[in-house]
Amino acid sequence: MPSSQLVELYAHGLGVIDDARVEFGGGFNVITGETGAGKTLLLDALDLCLGGDATPSRHAVQGDMRAAAVFLGRDGREVVLTRETSSTGRLRSTLDGGTTSAEALRTLAAELIVIHGQHDSLGLRSRGEVLKIIDASGHVDTRDLDAVRRSLREARSLRDGLGGDESQRLRELDFLEFQINELEAAKILSGDELVTTLSDLTRLSELRDGQAALLEVLEELDGDGDGALLGRLAVAISRIPQGETYATARETLRQTLEQARETTREMASLADPDAFDPAALEELEHRASVLQQIARKFGGTLEAALGMLDELRTQQKSRLDETSRMLTLDGEIAELEVRQSAQSAAARHDREIAALQLTRTVAGQLPRVALPHASLRFEAHGVDGSDARILFSANPGLPEGPLQALASGGELSRVLLALSLETVHDDVVAVFDEVDAGVGGQVAQQIGDCLRELGLKQQVLAVTHLASVAAQADHHFVIDKTISGGVANTTIRQVIGDERVTEIARMLAGDEMTFESRALAQRLLETLR
Repeated sequence: MPSSQLVELYAHGLGVIDDARVEFGGGFNVITGETGAGKTLLLDALDLCLGGDATPSRHAVQGDMRAAAVFLGRDGREVVLTRETSSTGRLRSTLDGGTTSAEALRTLAAELIVIHGQHDSLGLRSRGEVLKIIDASGHVDTRDLDAVRRSLREARSLRDGLGGDESQRLRELDFLEFQINELEAAKILSGDELVTTLSDLTRLSELRDGQAALLEVLEELDGDGDGALLGRLAVAISRIPQGETYATARETLRQTLEQARETTREMASLADPDAFDPAALEELEHRASVLQQIARKFGGTLEAALGMLDELRTQQKSRLDETSRMLTLDGEIAELEVRQSAQSAAARHDREIAALQLTRTVAGQLPRVALPHASLRFEAHGVDGSDARILFSANPGLPEGPLQALASGGELSRVLLALSLETVHDDVVAVFDEVDAGVGGQVAQQIGDCLRELGLKQQVLAVTHLASVAAQADHHFVIDKTISGGVANTTIRQVIGDERVTEIARMLAGDEMTFESRALAQRLLETLR
C-alpha cells in the first residue's frame, strides 16, 4: 500500500516563528537546532494542523497565526490541512481550502500521521491503546464480537424499555380485558343513548302514574262502594222534598249529577290498562342504571366511554404485541449471549496469542535500543482479552511491573522505538519528538540505525539533539534563531554538503567549531551513511 507523506509544513505568527516553511523528503528526516530555537513550536504548528489545540503553546499563538500542512495521501492526492486565527482570536480549521472542524482534521490526520513523544507515544499509559497495539500486531478482528455486543445492548435496552415483569404485565392485561368486557357488555348504541333512555323512562313513568291517579278518581267519584261521591249525590237528590217549591233545585241538581256522570264516563274511557308495559318500564329503568354506571366509571358521558373503549382496545393490542415481542426478545438475548460468550473466548484466545508473539518479536528489538537485559511482556486478560497491559523489568532479577511505572524517561523512549519497529504503520508518517532524549554514545547510534530502518518503510520525522542520529538521516533540516532589534525570529532550512557537516560538528562540539570537530562530523556522515 502506498505510504502517506508530509510534503510541506508552514508556520506563521507562532511564538518566535515569524514565517517558516519546510519541504520534507521521503525516508528519514531530522530536525536539529539549538535549545530554544523553536523545534517544539514547529511540531506544535504540525499538531495544530492535525486538529490539536496546541495547549502548551497557546500563549505563543499570535493574532494572525497560520499553520498549514500539505500531505500526499495514499491515493496520490494532495491534502491541505490548515489552522489559523480568526478576527475574534478563535482557531479556524480548513481542509483543502474549505471550512471544516478540528474534529474532522483529527479524524483525517489519524489516517496520515502518528506523532510519538517520549512520555505519551502510542498511548502506553492507556490500556485501550495497548490493546490496539496487540490487535494490530496479531490482526485480531473483533468486528463480529462488536456487532454482537451492539445487538445485545440494543435488545436489552428494548427489553428494559418495555418494562414490568411478566406477572405485572399479566395483571395489566387482565384488568384491560375486564374493562373492555364491561364496556362491550353494555352494548352502547350511541353517545346519546342515555339521554334517549331517560326521556323514554320519564314518559312511561308519567303515563303509569297518571293511570293510577285516574283510577283512584273514578273510584272516588262513581265506584261500587257506598262512599262514591256521585252515588251519595244521587241519594241526597232523592231526599229533596216533593213539590213545586223544590222542583227547580231538584232539577238543577239532577242535571248536575247527569253531567258529572257523563264526565266520569269520559274519564273512564281514558283509563287503559294496556297504555304502558310494566316490563318495558322495568327494562328502561335497568338500562338507564347500567348506562349511568358506565358513564360514571368511564369519563362522565357515554361518548367518553365509547372513546375509552377504543383506547382500551388499543392498549390491549399494544400489551399483547409487547408480550409477544418480549418473548421474542428473550430468545434473541439468550442467543446473543451465547454468541457473545463464544466470540469473547475466541477474541481472548487470539489476543493471548498475539500478545505472546508481540512479546517475542519486541524482545528481539530491545538489544538494538540498548536494553539488552530488559524484559517486556504483553498481557491480555479478561473475558475477551481486552484487559491489556505491558509489563516491564529493566534488569534480570528485578520484579516486573507496569511499564509506565517502572521505566525511566530514557528507557521509555527506547521501548517506544522498539515497539515502533514491530508495530509500525508503514502507510502513515511517523514523527518522533526527541525519542533519543537522555541517551548518547553507542545507544544513540543504535537509535539512529532504528530510525533509518523505519525510514525505509515509511516517511520518518525526528527531532534530535544527537549528531549520531542526525547523521543517519536522508534529509537534514536546521532551525536557527536570530535576534534583531530586540526581536527573536526563527527560520528553518535544509542543510546539505558542507552546511550539514557544519551542523553535525556543532552538535558534536558546540559553538566552538574546530578542525577536529568538522573532521569527526565528516567521518560520522561518511561512516553512518
